[in-house]
Amino acid sequence: MHTTIHKLRLLASLACLSLTIMLFSCGGDDDENIHFGPVKLGKYESRIEVPKMLNSGTQFITHTTKENGHDVLGYCVEYDLGKRHSRWVAFRFDGETRERQVNSRANSWRDDPMLDSKYHIGGNAYQGGYARGHLCASYDRRYSLEAEDATYYMTNMSPMYYEFNGNYWTIFEGFIQDKGRNPLSVNDTLYVVKGGTIENGQTIGTCRTSNGSTTVVPKHYFIAAVMYRGGNYSGIGFWVEHKNYSASAKFNKNTELRKCSMNIDELEELTGIDFFCNIPDDKERKMEKENIETIRSAWGL
Repeated sequence: MHTTIHKLRLLASLACLSLTIMLFSCGGDDDENIHFGPVKLGKYESRIEVPKMLNSGTQFITHTTKENGHDVLGYCVEYDLGKRHSRWVAFRFDGETRERQVNSRANSWRDDPMLDSKYHIGGNAYQGGYARGHLCASYDRRYSLEAEDATYYMTNMSPMYYEFNGNYWTIFEGFIQDKGRNPLSVNDTLYVVKGGTIENGQTIGTCRTSNGSTTVVPKHYFIAAVMYRGGNYSGIGFWVEHKNYSASAKFNKNTELRKCSMNIDELEELTGIDFFCNIPDDKERKMEKENIETIRSAWGL
């Protein structure tokens, strides 16, 4: 009798332990509004494209537009307040955001109104020969004029060498845009995270901003993307060296895309960022560790 009671207590303890582990995981399904964690995530923090965030020193910022009477998330940012640079920006191409309704650029660089003014850096050019490089590209958010205009907030900018910004980086931006705007079915979604490396040892240095503040200059830029198609997830990562390419340099796009591509697991090791943690754990693990040749084939490389 005592043995039976002991076994029952042991089973109950194991069940409680399993539940605790589940509660403190980063998993979740944004479409079903199911969340795991000690505190329920907000409706945007739980989205599939949003990586795991730091506990302090950053601010989570969202920029939405009103489409057909409801809010649509254009993109979101985790902004490092000390470094004056985002850790990442995240967005998606789906049925509401993939269409191109706008054909012109706003060119309206300015500080982000969602950020406390003491962290503003000014909207004019960076000092030291760096362009104001978009992370979420202007062309990524052409579904409305308001959404495109919001990409010019300085929280979405990074100091890039001019020929990197206007030449080499566009290879990777264009690839993501083509995938996002050419789904096989109307139910397909492309989840995207972009950023530049800002941690110690992962920067070129710092540069002055137009109001005299200082921001970091990333040594690499990255893209993590996941296609959701037919009930399956397929992920790819890109790790791109930041350097000043010649204005006359010509590139074979497919060669460069293949050279810089990797699985999500490898990109997480390089960046220290936990991408796509809101995908159910079993599917996340399988997707992130896929063989690179399988990934390249799935993504047409």
